[in-house]
Amino acid sequence: MNKIFLLDAYALIYRSYYAFIKNPRINSKGLNTSAIIGFVNTLQEVLEKEKPTHLGVAFDPHGPTFRSDAFPAYKAQREATPEDIRKAVPIIKDLLAAWNIPVLQADGFEADDVIGTLATKLTAHPTAPEGASIDSQTKVAPSGAEGGTIVYMLTPDKDYGQLVSDQVKIFRPRHGGGYETMGPTEVCQKYGIEKTAQVIDLLALMGDSADNFPGCPGVGEKTAVKLINEFGSIEEMLKRTDELKGALQKKVVEHVDDIKMSYFLATIKTDVPIEVTLDELAIKSPDEEKLTKIFDELEFKSLKAKIFKKSENKPKPANGELSLFEIFADESQGDSKNSSFESLKTISHKYQLVDTEEEMLKIFSIFKTNKILSLDTETTSTSAIDAELVGLSFSVKPHEAFYVPIPSNREEAQRIVNIFKPIYESPEILKIGQNLKYDLEVLRNYNIQLAGPMWDTMIAHYLIQPELRHNMDYMAEVYLNYQTVHIDELIGPKGKNQRSMRDLSPTEVYEYACEDADITLQLKEKLEPELKRLDCEKLFYEIEMPLMPVLAEMEMNGVCLDTASLAETSKILTERMNTIEQRIYELAGQSFNIASPKQVGEILFDKLKIVEKAKKTKTGQYVTSEEVLQQLKNKHEIVADILEHRGLKKLIGTYIDALPKLINPRTGHIHTSFNQTITATGRLSSSDPNLQNIPIRGEDGKEIRKAFVPEPGCLFFSADYSQIELRVMAHLSGDENMINVFRGGKDLHAATASNIYKKPIEEVTRDERTKSKRANFGIIYGITVFGLAERLDISRDEAKLLIDGFFDTFPKVHDYMEKAKQEARQQGYVPTLFGRRRYLPDINSQNATVRGFAERNAINAPIQGTAADIIKVAMIRIFQRFKKENIRSKMILQVHDELNFSVYPEEKEKVERIVLEEMQGAMNLDVPLVADSGFGINWLEAH
Repeated sequence: MNKIFLLDAYALIYRSYYAFIKNPRINSKGLNTSAIIGFVNTLQEVLEKEKPTHLGVAFDPHGPTFRSDAFPAYKAQREATPEDIRKAVPIIKDLLAAWNIPVLQADGFEADDVIGTLATKLTAHPTAPEGASIDSQTKVAPSGAEGGTIVYMLTPDKDYGQLVSDQVKIFRPRHGGGYETMGPTEVCQKYGIEKTAQVIDLLALMGDSADNFPGCPGVGEKTAVKLINEFGSIEEMLKRTDELKGALQKKVVEHVDDIKMSYFLATIKTDVPIEVTLDELAIKSPDEEKLTKIFDELEFKSLKAKIFKKSENKPKPANGELSLFEIFADESQGDSKNSSFESLKTISHKYQLVDTEEEMLKIFSIFKTNKILSLDTETTSTSAIDAELVGLSFSVKPHEAFYVPIPSNREEAQRIVNIFKPIYESPEILKIGQNLKYDLEVLRNYNIQLAGPMWDTMIAHYLIQPELRHNMDYMAEVYLNYQTVHIDELIGPKGKNQRSMRDLSPTEVYEYACEDADITLQLKEKLEPELKRLDCEKLFYEIEMPLMPVLAEMEMNGVCLDTASLAETSKILTERMNTIEQRIYELAGQSFNIASPKQVGEILFDKLKIVEKAKKTKTGQYVTSEEVLQQLKNKHEIVADILEHRGLKKLIGTYIDALPKLINPRTGHIHTSFNQTITATGRLSSSDPNLQNIPIRGEDGKEIRKAFVPEPGCLFFSADYSQIELRVMAHLSGDENMINVFRGGKDLHAATASNIYKKPIEEVTRDERTKSKRANFGIIYGITVFGLAERLDISRDEAKLLIDGFFDTFPKVHDYMEKAKQEARQQGYVPTLFGRRRYLPDINSQNATVRGFAERNAINAPIQGTAADIIKVAMIRIFQRFKKENIRSKMILQVHDELNFSVYPEEKEKVERIVLEEMQGAMNLDVPLVADSGFGINWLEAH
């Protein structure tokens, strides 16, 4: 059977590009590879899971098409193609050529016409012999249903519905992953029509805003479906317009020409003069060498490993052709014979396994005379709190390294570690590492206080290229043209069968471990001049590196949790959720799965009909997101109940029931990881678990904070900056009005509301201040009138009043925003006050959507980044003051603009004074930095 896949290239490319728009994939050369990654992933998924026998990829042509010639306005309103897509297309075509997959393109015709022609011809006749032409001018041997040919058109485009038949189907990407196959039944059900050909009639009546053809003005989908079902076709309807009534008749009669033109534009051609043979579409072995070279140039290491995976004992297909994923049977991951990278096998190196005490003492004597030491640890766990040492590796000279195995016996392990304690704790030796925080914490478990100046390659690279990956394997390829030994080559892929490093013998581990220390040392030599060139040295040496041990200390301290309080809260909220659930069923008149968006949509819009025209996804399912339901709260009481039920379920599942399970049994604390190299803005993030995401709004959310408690006998102390981002905005913009508000100690939000609503500040209502507050913060994130109206559930006129009022009150803020965008256009990045850079490659894009996103970042990144840097400075200074003044109290949590502490009662006044002094004195701005603080028996009470 012929299973033929025809891919609509641009539809998939655009989809991939915009899927990553908020977090683009950019390689070390500055190339945005989002579209390429997405396209290749889709292609690979189809090849591997669907196993087509034939495949081709259709592209739109360069220049005009027959549609734009006939109707110049066709697609004329579309934004210019983003530059990153323009750059990606030739690369995608090169990849397809290396894959031996044909590119299908015809001048004057769009991709859907090419696919329509091939789909029709391939299924219209019996199977053609290999090599037979299937161009529209040639009679092809029959291949009807009995011949066993099925064509799958891979596209998200609804227009393709008109081509669907028993042998031609749409293979459509779903939102959130996966695909749906749409045959005639599915297409007809989706649009409420009787035949797939009526998709053309439907589009012709409705028009298409995306393609910019008119249809019949005033006729929406519901009316169009009704007319098509009544008359069968547009042609028949136009013959019988006298049967139409009133305004509808007038609309149709007045726009006959528009309807006919729209029908012409919506019709996919099935007779494009394109010559393609079946054997050209047949799946063939790719050109290994070319494909490897392109993947290496694009820095697609993971993707290359995935595609060039080892495939053993796989049966060959009946036709004798190997599939794309079976031709690499002789390849092993990371050992491609065509790899352009150096490796342990190609570079001369001296790596030594040091397993006797005599040899350990010998290398120790060498290390203690050196000024630098590159170090790494091999352990039993990725969690530093739980990890046991398996080995220590060291390097002081490129291409030379030593590995010291550590036994499982704790007493013996400690004895060996103690040999190297003096060099670890030497204040004179520079310690170099990749993610040194992890090593610092692991060594702390063995009573080693890593000391002296430190140099972390991961953090250095984060400052140089904040939006790229910072793992050692990736950096080695980019900076050293070197491919490292990957961990899963030793212990296997992640999963229940993955081994521990402890399971391996020292002879199996030592080269891998030595390589880590050696490559880290080499990377330091490459990254150090880059820090200097980009003026990031001060940021690295004075903020990021001193912060690293602070975060390590906080992670090791951990946080205490009142599990009894959470258990009681869980019981109360679960009972309330069950009560709400029963009320929802009563209002709906039936029980259903409240967690199912599909079922919720059917209840709200099909059964209860709370609105006439409900929003749908591209797959035809009703949209029941929180944003949509918030807008519908006043339409029916069931909506508020569904929202409350969802909120309670998330609180219980994500936090209340989940947090106690994350307590470390050995320490009795929760230990989060503070990530220093994740966000492009410089903000810290938290993971495993994410404690920065604990809800603060609403009484139910507050119950979770109540469960966070200090150490026994201590108080919980919380201090957070007041409106720090707006204070930074005041400084950056130099707006006198905003500066005076902050210098005068006034409430900025009330002052803004006073000016907007034209009333004295003391008469401003709580609601007016709240609206002003949300507008103020929204404006520095580039919020639009529409966005603010949606967020506050107010009219666009009121939203415009709030935004205009803000800029009237603080006119220089608008000047700052324009200046920030202009500077970004000129230099390609924006800096914080500390010199942290946010690169904005799309700032000069001709595509307004893409450019707008970059412009919002140009405005916000210096503000958010400076605020992030300020609290980092405060944390470092507080940590150092605690050490200097022998404070026993501990810093335990950082949540954006807030710091939390477990404080001994006798140190209460001293801790508060130190914390407020250092937070408020972290940086000199044109306005004062103000921190609010409080004590309590838990986080909620303190905050």
